[in-house]
Amino acid sequence: MDAHVFDYIKRLTTTSSYPFDVMEYQAKEQHVPIMEQDGIAFLKQLIRLHRPTRILEIGAAIGYSALQMASVDTNIQVVTVERDDVRFEAAMANINQYDEHQQVEVLHGDAFDLADELNHKGPFDVVFIDAAKGQYQRFFETFSTNLTEHAMIITDNVLFKGYVSDASEASKRLAKLSQKIDRYNQWLMDREGFETVIVPVGDGVAITTRQMND
Repeated sequence: MDAHVFDYIKRLTTTSSYPFDVMEYQAKEQHVPIMEQDGIAFLKQLIRLHRPTRILEIGAAIGYSALQMASVDTNIQVVTVERDDVRFEAAMANINQYDEHQQVEVLHGDAFDLADELNHKGPFDVVFIDAAKGQYQRFFETFSTNLTEHAMIITDNVLFKGYVSDASEASKRLAKLSQKIDRYNQWLMDREGFETVIVPVGDGVAITTRQMND
């Protein structure tokens, strides 16, 4: 996207209100990656349009995205998982403080180790993948097995700061990770039985749905 257009859209994006402004400051202070404001605004608009009641999030971090998604409607229940001890404790603290309608459940551990328990809590209307980038395909394969008929799978960071298209200025580690994300994107586009579109908002968001039967 042209930089001037991107800056214009960023200026139009509404500043976060309490408690999300507090959590954004917390994430910045603790160097925890969370969705950018335009990305989270887009995610919430998708949820408003899709009207899910059960959401699975892979990668809770400090609970920011889970609480944002839950804030769209009090009928939404979010199940999220976080393996990092420090981030799990931060997520629990935030959810206990800000989840007034008790809509968010956090599990502590590796998503793959807890796959049976997580899938048992479905079927899900939305699966939101925002965890280890190198495991995106495995996350998709593991958690796309228990979906409602018109479910969406949303994957964050699929443009990875533009490195997926040009990693010439990336570090060796980031270049290698961008290659994995690029392979995931290609795999998504070719995935039989699903349709995917990638939207250049935030750090890139992929929206995947099942193909409609003729």
